[in-house]
Amino acid sequence: MKQGLWGLFTRRERWGLSWRGWLVAGLIILSIGWFILFEIRPFLAVTHRVDSRVLVVEGWIHEYAIVEAVQEFNDGHYQEVYTTGGPVEGISAYVNDFQTSASVGANLLKKNGIPDRFVQMVPSHVMDRDRTYSSALALRDWFRKHNIPVQRINVLTEDAHARRTWLLFQEAFGKNVQVGIISAPNPSYDASHWWRYSEGVRDMIGEGLAYIYAKFFFWPKT
Repeated sequence: MKQGLWGLFTRRERWGLSWRGWLVAGLIILSIGWFILFEIRPFLAVTHRVDSRVLVVEGWIHEYAIVEAVQEFNDGHYQEVYTTGGPVEGISAYVNDFQTSASVGANLLKKNGIPDRFVQMVPSHVMDRDRTYSSALALRDWFRKHNIPVQRINVLTEDAHARRTWLLFQEAFGKNVQVGIISAPNPSYDASHWWRYSEGVRDMIGEGLAYIYAKFFFWPKT
């Protein structure tokens, strides 16, 4: 370190990127950008079915996904379908089972053609930020309470929410239950060019950050 003008200024050596360093940094940035544009949606909106006769539908999903759930139920030869979810949006606390998204989802499934005898709502009474996990716990506890042994389930949800739902349901049910996931594509935008649509950008950014939180910063309750 050198000093000048009676010690009022100092001169220090510093490290900087060489042209090779800038090249590597640029390649890293391009790789991240390429992943975000072309790989983030297939990663988040994952579908991976297991051989199961139990279909679980997140009750908060929009009607386009309900239609997909009905088609899945008919094509998959399921024996029962369960809807999950806590208090509907706009209600600050649990009131009763019929004011939950589980109830809303069950009614929509019946409205779209699934007979009543196949549909069972399993509401969550918890109203907090970890609603998906709380809904999965409520379903797990319902199976235990009714002495229904379950080894495999398929969960259907909306588009980019699928990866997080898969993670949290598997976390809630544990290693003894195999969880499959089914993603219902959002018809509001072209999935292969999601960045051209404001809804697509919101979905990918929001669900991407939510998945990172669930994967690395969420400490589940037992």
